[in-house]
Amino acid sequence: MPAEELLRIGELSKRTGVSAESLRAWERRYRLLRPTRSAGGLRLYSPDDLERVRKMRAHLAAGLAAAEAARLACAPDDEDSRSGSADPVRLRAALAAAVERFDEAAAQALLDRAVAALSIDALLVELVLPYLHGLGAGWERGETSVAQEHFASGLIRGRLLGLARGWGLGVGPIALLACLPGEFHDLGLIAFGLALRARGWRIVFLGADTPAETIDTAARMIDPALVVLSGVSPKRLRPVIAQLRPLAARYALAIGGACAESPEAARVAARVLAEDPVSEADRVTSLQS
Repeated sequence: MPAEELLRIGELSKRTGVSAESLRAWERRYRLLRPTRSAGGLRLYSPDDLERVRKMRAHLAAGLAAAEAARLACAPDDEDSRSGSADPVRLRAALAAAVERFDEAAAQALLDRAVAALSIDALLVELVLPYLHGLGAGWERGETSVAQEHFASGLIRGRLLGLARGWGLGVGPIALLACLPGEFHDLGLIAFGLALRARGWRIVFLGADTPAETIDTAARMIDPALVVLSGVSPKRLRPVIAQLRPLAARYALAIGGACAESPEAARVAARVLAEDPVSEADRVTSLQS
């Protein structure tokens, strides 16, 4: 394996948000990590080690015991993937059926299966975001009720926030995330935060309907490497353009959601996050390094 692909434990800790002490404990107790040695005797970790740590974190966030989380993370392929029951297309269909009948137990079991079998990136891009897009399209066609949409959004939001536990810990760059004033749709922003977290960022999440002055105050306190604001409608952006311009002058400011490509976003001089959260997380991370 090329030497440039190998990581020291400090870099592994930075990329995963897991302390070096915990990484050593997981290596010792569960053989989660399988380092090689440099000529000088330093432990060097591979991309496979990095992926196992990310899976371990996802399993722990889903509520699994550490030993079970490690077993799944170390498996050549997660058990559900091998059986085909973690195929994202099948999971989306099964989740839609569970939501249609308001069956929370079935929906939670499906989400459990997905979290255990898929990486964060795959969970977002192959399951959560396509499902939510389909849900919205069904509502527009009159095939999905408002009650079903709210029920599904609440379940998914709760699960994503469960995966977000501890996303402000670690030693990586800080991203400050907030919805624009009057904006209550935060699922896309949470998904973007999880994608950033998987790339070693620390997340400070202010949530829905955040006043512009609150965002500014928080930014001054934590000095983030990136400020991300989200909004569905340009009308959320218009009243705060003047307040956001100084923020864009001091920090790397990005705007996501449907309003990102509006003329109002251009007037703020912010970066546009128009692609899926995983692609955009890759892009902003590459700009950071």
